[in-house]
Amino acid sequence: MTAEEIHAAIYSMGKTARNAAHALAQLSPEKKSEILKAMGQSLRSSAPEILEANKLDLAAGEEKGLSNAMLDRLRLDTARIDAIAGGIEQVAELPDPVGEELEHTSRPNGISISKVRVPIGVIGIIFESRPNVTSDAAVLCLKSGNATILRGGSEAIHSNKAIAKALQSGGEPAGLPEGAIQLIPFTDRESVKTLAGMDKYLDLIIPRGGKGLIETVVSLARMPVIKHYDGICHAYVDKDADLDLAISIIDDGKTQKPSVCNALETILVHQDIASSFLPQLAKRLDTRKVELRGDAATCQILPTATPATEDDWTTEYLDLIVSVKVVGDLDEAIKHINEHSSQHSEVIITNDTQAAQRFQSEIDSACVFHNVSTRFADGEEFGFGAEIGISTDKLHARGPMGLKELCSYQYRISGNGQLKDASRQSAL
Repeated sequence: MTAEEIHAAIYSMGKTARNAAHALAQLSPEKKSEILKAMGQSLRSSAPEILEANKLDLAAGEEKGLSNAMLDRLRLDTARIDAIAGGIEQVAELPDPVGEELEHTSRPNGISISKVRVPIGVIGIIFESRPNVTSDAAVLCLKSGNATILRGGSEAIHSNKAIAKALQSGGEPAGLPEGAIQLIPFTDRESVKTLAGMDKYLDLIIPRGGKGLIETVVSLARMPVIKHYDGICHAYVDKDADLDLAISIIDDGKTQKPSVCNALETILVHQDIASSFLPQLAKRLDTRKVELRGDAATCQILPTATPATEDDWTTEYLDLIVSVKVVGDLDEAIKHINEHSSQHSEVIITNDTQAAQRFQSEIDSACVFHNVSTRFADGEEFGFGAEIGISTDKLHARGPMGLKELCSYQYRISGNGQLKDASRQSAL
């Protein structure tokens, strides 16, 4: 397709999505739950078509030489489709955030002011590889009253189209507005440029993928962007830490699933305990095949550690590699984290509650833990039921983003004829 044809097609989708968003905002919680359950059932009944589409993506991926890990992320089977459908049904049972009164104020002049949670409107989501994101993003937007336009990566285009079709066609008989869930059916780069520039119809855009994708969207977007850059997460082991607890938390944070954004990448250790703690930590991590990259003080204590470079302090390894640094005190740990972190998740391990309070108040990250694994930086673990992603922004959403973070708010003001110029009212 030409750039002009892509532009026209996406703007047409935007206009349809805007109309759908208005209709979605009027749906009751009960109706939305009914629609979602119908969508889950449709996904299950459409499994044969989805699996056939997925075969095309897998064959193309193998031809392109995608890694086994990438192919596994792409692969669907009956069990995975059933799990995606089950996730839709779980979202259907979550509390509906739309219409919740956040604040209520009565002014001295009799005016009543309510702050009420409302949908954002039309949300664009650009993502890579995983076809399950098509469903996850669509149903979370629907539950929060938003229409969505999805743009997936080329690796999963056939799977994404089949899933989006099953969701929209399955939901319409139950009352889903036409165009509430739309997938851009082509993967030309021009589609990202057009979607990011369509501020006439799009209220928010969320890129989910690698740093290159996110930077591209940020550079092009003419509407707000909620982004998640690197997950460079830190653990600081204080001089008053329980060392066994510290080893367990670091082991879990680094090795339970090293390829995720809330896995640990850097460990800071107080100099007073470094000589006793680091050999114990190295012994545990060696059993997990973790490579240690240390500063000069760490390498002196652990001669087998690889000397760290300056780049190691700002690297998201997403692998069984971790950088280690000995720091003089809490102040140095806080300074290092605030300079090198991606503002995702950090943890202090200590029995000193005052040190923990300082750490949590002075670290500028979305999630700041005390004696808890950073692997809990997750919407489901926070009790949100589901999440659209994790934001490292500060406005309007930060950290795990659930249904409430896919909403804005509105002030609703009621009175009985109050005028700014009270003299006019008395004159009448």
